[in-house]
Amino acid sequence: MTSVLMVVSAADHWTLSDGTKHPTGFWAEELVVPYGIFEDAGWQITVATPGGVAPTVDRLSLGIAGGLPGKRRRLEERLAALAPVLAHPAVLAEVDPDAYDLVFYPGGHGPMEDLAVDPVSGDLLTRRLDSGRPLALLCHAPAAILAAHRADGSSSFAGYRMTGLSNREELLNRFARKAPWLLEDRMKEAGVVYTKGRLPLRPHTVVDRNLYTGQNPQSSHALAERLVADLAGQGG
Repeated sequence: MTSVLMVVSAADHWTLSDGTKHPTGFWAEELVVPYGIFEDAGWQITVATPGGVAPTVDRLSLGIAGGLPGKRRRLEERLAALAPVLAHPAVLAEVDPDAYDLVFYPGGHGPMEDLAVDPVSGDLLTRRLDSGRPLALLCHAPAAILAAHRADGSSSFAGYRMTGLSNREELLNRFARKAPWLLEDRMKEAGVVYTKGRLPLRPHTVVDRNLYTGQNPQSSHALAERLVADLAGQGG
């Protein structure tokens, strides 16, 4: 059976440049949609967080920003069904990523707070990238690559083609005016070959070797479907 390790932020806020803490967590669509697609494919899914802390859903992702009422209702229902899983995640430091066919990071602003500076996650990402086995990061989740370094201090992801939430998309959030940094900028500073779709808030995915990335919540379905198709083709 194909297995996937879903690494989720444990943060419940994002510290802004003025010191205020913006309530956040994982973005509902980015966890729920891939989880459902993987589950429908018959995959075994393990959710892990830093410290094994139960992750927090960003309530904005269940409001107007989360889509039309019918879509938001389906997300709420799915989250309720996943509550027992999310209440007891594995401890990230105790997980062996080599035991999984896929490592997948959903986004939300949470990763900007914790995974971007988490050495356990950073080491996992470097190890996974170098293994040649599938690794996927969605929307804000590429913030986690900022903790992944080589022995010389360079980014483990330098030279890779990737996408992630664009500056233009981030600045649609009013609170982003107080952002301490923007993801697109930091990815470019890390040496990533950053790419984005022609229009904001439209699906855009990038594959470079074993690395899969999706730009925004709207890319959740396309990214997960591509992973299922590719791993099936690999006999995963």
